[in-house]
Amino acid sequence: MKPRASLRRVLDDLGWTLLEVVHGHVDRVDELGGVVIHDPVDEPALPKHALVLGVGLHDRDEIVSLLDELGKHDAAGLVLRAPVPDLGDTLPDVAVLALTRGASWAQLAALLRSLLAEGDVGETAGETLGGMPSGDLFALANAIAALLDAPVTIEDRSSRVLAFSGRQDEADQSRVETVLGRQVPERYSQLLTEQGVFRDLYRSERPVYIEPFLEGLVDLPRVAVAVRAGDEVLGSIWAAVRGPLGPDRTQALLDASRLVALHMLSLRAGADVARRLRTDLVSTALEGGAGAREALDRLGLADQPVVVLALAFVQPDDDAALVAERQRLSDALAMHLSAVHPRCAAALVGDVTYGLVPGRDPDAAVRIAGDFLDRVGDRGRAVAAVGTVANDTASLAESRATADRALRVLRAGGGRRVARLEDVHTEALVLELRDLVAARGDRPSGPVARLFAYDEEHGTNLVATLRAWLDAFGDVIAAAAALYVHPNTFRYRLRRLAEVGGLDLTDPEARFAAMLQLRVVSPVRP
Repeated sequence: MKPRASLRRVLDDLGWTLLEVVHGHVDRVDELGGVVIHDPVDEPALPKHALVLGVGLHDRDEIVSLLDELGKHDAAGLVLRAPVPDLGDTLPDVAVLALTRGASWAQLAALLRSLLAEGDVGETAGETLGGMPSGDLFALANAIAALLDAPVTIEDRSSRVLAFSGRQDEADQSRVETVLGRQVPERYSQLLTEQGVFRDLYRSERPVYIEPFLEGLVDLPRVAVAVRAGDEVLGSIWAAVRGPLGPDRTQALLDASRLVALHMLSLRAGADVARRLRTDLVSTALEGGAGAREALDRLGLADQPVVVLALAFVQPDDDAALVAERQRLSDALAMHLSAVHPRCAAALVGDVTYGLVPGRDPDAAVRIAGDFLDRVGDRGRAVAAVGTVANDTASLAESRATADRALRVLRAGGGRRVARLEDVHTEALVLELRDLVAARGDRPSGPVARLFAYDEEHGTNLVATLRAWLDAFGDVIAAAAALYVHPNTFRYRLRRLAEVGGLDLTDPEARFAAMLQLRVVSPVRP
């Protein structure tokens, strides 16, 4: 069976590179209940035996107060940025860990997510490969490190660190940067490419020995071997060594690469299965039918209020170039939500990513969505909509519907990035009226129809004049400026359109009818 996600295992896998115990006992809790980021503003939703990330906590009194609160919730531990102030002796039995300077909280959260497999759906398989729990690359890295007597990293084809062993502090500055950033430093990776190291590595069936060539950054040689599945290169194993390996250790590294390949393939297959399962569960829950209750149970969201969050790109749905980017954005949202609440769920359904966020406050979901979009930036021009609070499975479909209505407005443009339906209700109604008009095949009628016909026949701009005047709420100066004409010219056109269309501009009902037709029935202006 897969090892339990205990605090001891976290420390064993991460070692002293990232975390150091400064108070308490790490063996008090057998299994962690989740990872939660402390928020001093919102009341924390803590699962039992939670590991809490104390982002931004430095004041001693504030830390002691939080530890007292965590003790009442039976939390497993609190992580603080090093150096941790002296907290005294009278503290609850909650482990306090120090996060080394230079490591970001985002990096730590990603590492913990990898170690704890938080958010996995379904039962954990009991399969083992080569005596190791299937997919447990961290345990495998530690085993390889023991065989080679050297710190080890397992990396993918893009030099991203998938797992690493302990004893990384015995390596050099480049390895420390690699582990902290979960990525080989760009300057080092570029030099490896220029010197043909990656070319030799991926062509060779045997381990490759690399002499150090960056003084002050790389002090130790490396031995690397490609991880292959048939002809496909999945990644590589890198060991920081003191010198060339002997025949026995070279063969041990080569054998380990084959075992790592099996684990990487297992992880890839498992991730695909888990992703499809999660998508099915989220989709079933959103439909609100007979299977919604069971889907919520399996997602860990039953018997609590949920808010639906809908995320999508503004670009057209049939843009093939966005398919991979949508999935990456969906995965990023899932990770972001898991840091906010351990029981959030997210999945890509069609071209929209739906998130299920526990809570009774839609405004909190708006803040979460806004924070996420701020982090991903303007790439892809993503927008997010928030539905109503769903207190049961029946109202979950309604929450999704309100989120979809708001999302449609956001995707139509207008500058907003996050909204609830109540924020864009009028715009949503206009879009739905356009759908109804288009389905019926309605065309402009009355004065507006006469103005369209006159413009088409004589090449005039009476419709544009009426639209600008209505948009400016009857302000001739502002409307004339919008069309770049003199106010007197605009007044003449206004009188002319009233004559041609037979439109009484002093009648509020006539003005409303004209505005409605221009916005709903006539073609939308560019």
